[in-house]
Amino acid sequence: MLSAGPGLYVHVPFCAHKCEYCAFYSHAPGGDQIDRYVSALIREMEMVADRSTPRTTFFGGGTPSLLNLRQWENVLNAMGRLGLTGAAEWTVECNPATVSLDKAKLLRSHGVNRVSMGVQSLNESLLERLGRIHTRDMVFRSFDILREAGFENINLDLMFAIPGQTLEIWRNTLSETIAMGSEHLSSYEVIYEEDTPLYAQLQAGEFDVDEDLACAMYDELIDSAAAAGFVQYEIANFARSGRRCQHNVNYWRAAEYHGLGPSAAGYIGGIRTKNWSNTTMYCEQLEKGVRPTESREQLSPIGRAGETAAFGLRMNEGWSLNEFRSLTGFELQHEWKTEINSLSARGWAQLTDERLHLTREGLRFADAAASDFLR
Repeated sequence: MLSAGPGLYVHVPFCAHKCEYCAFYSHAPGGDQIDRYVSALIREMEMVADRSTPRTTFFGGGTPSLLNLRQWENVLNAMGRLGLTGAAEWTVECNPATVSLDKAKLLRSHGVNRVSMGVQSLNESLLERLGRIHTRDMVFRSFDILREAGFENINLDLMFAIPGQTLEIWRNTLSETIAMGSEHLSSYEVIYEEDTPLYAQLQAGEFDVDEDLACAMYDELIDSAAAAGFVQYEIANFARSGRRCQHNVNYWRAAEYHGLGPSAAGYIGGIRTKNWSNTTMYCEQLEKGVRPTESREQLSPIGRAGETAAFGLRMNEGWSLNEFRSLTGFELQHEWKTEINSLSARGWAQLTDERLHLTREGLRFADAAASDFLR
């Protein structure tokens, strides 16, 4: 039996339509571009395959479910040939508009055992505002299809603080989403990234950001999820017992992972890599037999330790001081004493003899809190 190796992330850069808020590398496919990408991806898989099964696998995007049956068969068969199947947790992201029973059954039959569905909202006007291609009815229909195909671990992904979203609309969305009975819930506040239509609209004064409303929505999320039996284990992630997303936990706990596909990042042997954010260039490099790596970076030990601290503090449990010392070689409570004292004074962090973690308020502003640990 093969041993468990690093995690595996595969980026599928194609979308039927670019959402108004999205800053990830993605685009609409043209001509035979998806077929060319699939061939290139298989070549990249051949370059990283070894005698270890991925610990976890995650196909993200973009919209992985945009691939058709034949394209998925090519990818899945290659993974089987290369020993890249068999991960204990294997997630594929999907859009409710691109789910079919045949495709879902194919994925399940090859070992995919978790699906993350991008719902974002159940309000039709907000879906249109975000540039989503699905309707609310598609969400319920796709969820039923995934269940029929045998998926027993489904994540539903939501967004809050959307322009035009009221607290009442958010409560209704939460209530309807939770009633579907998924095993996992993810929910993110809208982030206004440069070079996105939503950012341009904000800069043009078409709407304002209401921080008090965003905070109220976050509180509503935490309380509603807890009342429904979900346990918050990270800023934006809630799971029923035993259903935490292990792939993401590996990120937050500084585990190694391969990153395949255009723009994908990886972390192996202390070196962070990033592929070119250009699908044509990605394919051309692999067709020449060359890894499509744009950058390689090896952080200093203290730099890596600070990054590890920052990512781990996104989780509710924070860091065990002993675990952090064993993993990085640094004493968290001593090396970042000033930063920890500052966060504690603001009510954002709590330090005991055994553990450092952010408070509920600290988690709300975790990105700002965690940035203090970066060196």
